[in-house]
Amino acid sequence: MFKLKSTIIKDLRILLRDKVGISLMFVMPIILVVVVTSIQNSTFQLVNKNRLPIIINNNDTGQASKQLIAAINKIGMFKVSQVSGDQSEKQMTDAMHQKDATLGVIIPANFSVKVSAKSKSIAGKALKSFGLEGDSVKHEAGDIDPLTVYYNPILQESIRMSVQGAIRSALQLVESRETLRSLYFSINEKQLPASLENEMLNNKTAINEIPVSKDGTRTTPNATQHNVPAWTIFAMFFIIMSLGGSVVREKVSGSFIRLKTLPTNYMVGLLSKQIVYLLVTMLQAAVIFSIGIWLFPFFGLPALNLPADILALVIVTVVCGWCAVSYAICVGVFADTQEQANGFGAVSIVILACVGGLMVPSFAMQGFFKSAADISPMHWCLQAYYTLFLEGGKLKDVVNNIIPLFIITLVFQFVTFIGLKRKNLI
Repeated sequence: MFKLKSTIIKDLRILLRDKVGISLMFVMPIILVVVVTSIQNSTFQLVNKNRLPIIINNNDTGQASKQLIAAINKIGMFKVSQVSGDQSEKQMTDAMHQKDATLGVIIPANFSVKVSAKSKSIAGKALKSFGLEGDSVKHEAGDIDPLTVYYNPILQESIRMSVQGAIRSALQLVESRETLRSLYFSINEKQLPASLENEMLNNKTAINEIPVSKDGTRTTPNATQHNVPAWTIFAMFFIIMSLGGSVVREKVSGSFIRLKTLPTNYMVGLLSKQIVYLLVTMLQAAVIFSIGIWLFPFFGLPALNLPADILALVIVTVVCGWCAVSYAICVGVFADTQEQANGFGAVSIVILACVGGLMVPSFAMQGFFKSAADISPMHWCLQAYYTLFLEGGKLKDVVNNIIPLFIITLVFQFVTFIGLKRKNLI
């Protein structure tokens, strides 16, 4: 016990001298989690609350185009401004830059005429199917000229798909209104009453959104709940920059050889490093979680809500931290220089983060990368944290994530032992 205590004190002193390593383990993750959460929260705000600036060039003089513009404005997703004149692609691009708009729409000159002709054609076909011959349409109507939508390349594909869906919804509303009016007029030979038109078009079934959680709560997850656990895991594994280098330095300096001459075992030294850096990972989690709880509201970000099962949170954090420590020691044992340990360690952590779902959600992956996610320890760490933070799970709900993570940790420990044997270090 005395040997272990003395070794722990030695490792703590070495750690405290490593100012760069401490900054990488604490300062860098804190900056990262604040910046990434702020950016993602701004993206959520852009999609959910703020309006996308859009300019519309209406080359049509009929009522259908005006109704379309009103429908687009009513959606609540866009901040609409209009420009006049026959705009070319170059002129439309310039107008978007001048008005700082991310979207532009050109409505063709014959839009209202084509919409009216198509609605009358559909109404005539409907009357004919009912056995009623209408006089309103005697020929087939041509297709409506497509709307031209320009977008800024910075818009992500998911946002562009949402924009297309919103514009299609507004276009369908205009076409449905014209079809109803034509059909009503063909049957009754009078205009469709505005009250009946609004009742028919606005009779929509409401949609209730309920987040699914294991504890029955209905708290809507936010950017903080997603990002703080993810980047805490990243911070844990980034201890490789300090721990991996420390193992390499001891090999290069001959500390391993000197330890062989002393009445102790290097396994005591490895256990000491694991205890010291496991405490570091726990401290990292405590610091980042505290920032999410108390500091984020001062930045205008949602506060972090800790899960109800604190014991499960502690156990998951310990297992995640132990896995990160085991991986760092494993890399340090096999690296011949500190540069190798730092270079390989940093790159491998980024790759494991990508594959594990920290940077790209696992459900969005396809093929090989979706299967490879199961190999990344960060994947199991993230799933365990998400079960607690987002789904309101308890300890029994994260067992399926802890077991694979524990197995991966044991694999790292075994590989480390084999590496030490092969290099005659123990």
